[in-house]
Amino acid sequence: MSRRTTTHRLVERNLRGIELWLLILGGLVAGTALVAVQLGARGSLSPAAFVVGGVYWAAVIGLHVVLRITASKSDPIIVPIAAVLNGIGLVAIYRIDIAQDATGSGSSSTRQAIWSIGAVILAALVVWFLRNHRILQRYTYLFMLISVVLLVLPMIPGIGTDNGTNASLWAKIGPITFQPSEYAKISLAIFFAGYLVTHADTLTLAGHRFAGMTFPRLRDSGPILTVWAMAMLVLVVQKDLGTSLLYFGLFLVMLYVATGMASWVVLGMVLFGLGGLAAYRFMPLVQGRIHAWLHPLDTDLYNQTGGSYQLVQGLFGQAHGGLFGTGLGRGYPQLTPLSRSDYIYTSIAEEIGLIGMFALLLLFLLLISRGLRVGFAAQDDFGKLLATGLSFVLCLQVFIVIGGVTRVIPLTGLPTPFLAAGGSSLLANWVIVALLLRITDSIRSQANALVSTGQEVRS
Repeated sequence: MSRRTTTHRLVERNLRGIELWLLILGGLVAGTALVAVQLGARGSLSPAAFVVGGVYWAAVIGLHVVLRITASKSDPIIVPIAAVLNGIGLVAIYRIDIAQDATGSGSSSTRQAIWSIGAVILAALVVWFLRNHRILQRYTYLFMLISVVLLVLPMIPGIGTDNGTNASLWAKIGPITFQPSEYAKISLAIFFAGYLVTHADTLTLAGHRFAGMTFPRLRDSGPILTVWAMAMLVLVVQKDLGTSLLYFGLFLVMLYVATGMASWVVLGMVLFGLGGLAAYRFMPLVQGRIHAWLHPLDTDLYNQTGGSYQLVQGLFGQAHGGLFGTGLGRGYPQLTPLSRSDYIYTSIAEEIGLIGMFALLLLFLLLISRGLRVGFAAQDDFGKLLATGLSFVLCLQVFIVIGGVTRVIPLTGLPTPFLAAGGSSLLANWVIVALLLRITDSIRSQANALVSTGQEVRS
């Protein structure tokens, strides 16, 4: 056996050990935060919260065991980061429950913990049963059909519901209420990856030169026009600028990675800009969001229903936290409407401060960079596109949400991945984690196979 082959095997053996130690460290971080919240808000400790948190972390360790068995070469950093982010979200929601005296078996934090445990188990099942990510490419058009169904569900009378908001983002089937857009981003990424792998040559070989770039012919622009029309339909019918931007941005990035043509991005941005201007002109909800973004302290906007009140409260909360925060359990996150969901970022920022939020954003950045690294290292085009698309959709969603509550861009109603309350978001994002893990394992398995083959040839 060559020294190179031995080194590879030693690295593989250490990967899961690194992951386990990172999971233990992450558990200590989340546990310490829970202790600080209870002491800061109550002055005493409650064992029940630690029991629920322990079950969640046991599920994460179970996912680690599944990875050792079925995907031993997967990235060792992704699961610990996702688990810590999810754990911080659980602690933040529990802190708000304490402030509103709403702890107990039916509280938001308990429900979120149950969803978190279920999401981790679902990720383990995906890793266990999906032994090769390339299998998904066989069902490209099935995922297209699933995407269409998920997009249409909130628009169907009797099924679509606004869930107490101004946007029709939810679907209710029997006792189950869920957000189809969270699952659609996964099915769309799989469909786009499968479609672009087979049609990339058609989209790149012909076009017209203008301003130093090659723009596609009109008859080749069908895919981008179709996805643009789909995004505009979501904007008009569901009244959700954030989701439409998420879908269209996902497609543009995957299209650019598949073709390498910047002209597609320029064309897409122009189309979306025109659609956004039309929405601002004819849709009062979009006008209200823009005006609240530009003039949040305007008295009329501040006081009107759906105005800038919650945006301003979130900004005041972040300002109250300052550089170092008020301390866990010592702020007033409950004063901001939707503090568990849309404004979970400001709820956390008030108590851990700007420095703490930089650390949290670095965790997101590291998670996304690991996913993009998977895409860059993938040997097959489908895996490259899928990993890039899934990583970018997380990146764009984080930017849209955090940019909205910090007044960098107009506010939208998307949940912050892993942090915000909501079962649909947790399930979808943990499935993304599972897919990235499976792609990573496939890449490293191929690399090791090449090393072994080289050794056999030399011997």
